[in-house]
Amino acid sequence: MKIAIIGFGNMGQTYANSFMSSGFVGASDILILNKIAVAEKDSYGIELVNFYTQPNPKIFESDILILAVKPQDFKQLAFEIKAFLHPDHVVLSVMAGISIEAMQKELGVTKIVRSMPNIPTQIGQGMTVFCASSAVDRKELFIVQNLINTTGKSIYIEKEEMLNAATAVSGSGPAYVFYFMQAIIESAIKLGFTASEAEFLVSQTFSGSVQLQNRSKLSNEAWIQRVASKGGTTEAALSVFNQNKLQQIVIDAIEAANLRAIELGT
Repeated sequence: MKIAIIGFGNMGQTYANSFMSSGFVGASDILILNKIAVAEKDSYGIELVNFYTQPNPKIFESDILILAVKPQDFKQLAFEIKAFLHPDHVVLSVMAGISIEAMQKELGVTKIVRSMPNIPTQIGQGMTVFCASSAVDRKELFIVQNLINTTGKSIYIEKEEMLNAATAVSGSGPAYVFYFMQAIIESAIKLGFTASEAEFLVSQTFSGSVQLQNRSKLSNEAWIQRVASKGGTTEAALSVFNQNKLQQIVIDAIEAANLRAIELGT
């Protein structure tokens, strides 16, 4: 199986590295189309002969094409590559906001998989939500999901519009986690810890808590109750969260992200 990656920025590089690290695809079976020449030190072990700066028939001998360009560059790219595409090509898009219908129209092919990955894909701990056009058969979808899963975990959804919600929850989600971590770090420094001590405390607390939750069948509410003893320190902090309606603020914020994702996709 040959794979062409179009666009060799962060996401293109992540896919190339993940495919090879997992052993799913060999370096010789990955072809790259990038408008700027890639130096050998940045090639992730892919031979430079497999890198192209202009569309070339060799690239499109691939079975799967991954579109990892910026959404604003898509129309120009489609114009440049449309003549090279054939009906059997499966296109996997990681571009935000470009619909399956728009890609089918601009590219002239029907087999489209549209995905929303998040930034932890860079270390193989990503969360990707994806959907596909009806022309993609089960075998092709299975292959694509296996490729995606080299970067972490994935969920297949039937309704394409749910990708907007995925953008708001898992796509933007890491930033919410970093935001809350930073708030606790700054609180720890205010209480007298050094910056490095505060970062270490908070990083390990988040990491340990997530692993604990993943390894148990208890709900988040049950874990909160286990930590928060009656009249104790945790309860004092949680009462401030509740007085300020922090849960509702989070819900409103994610709804705002969802509405913005819908706006950007129209």
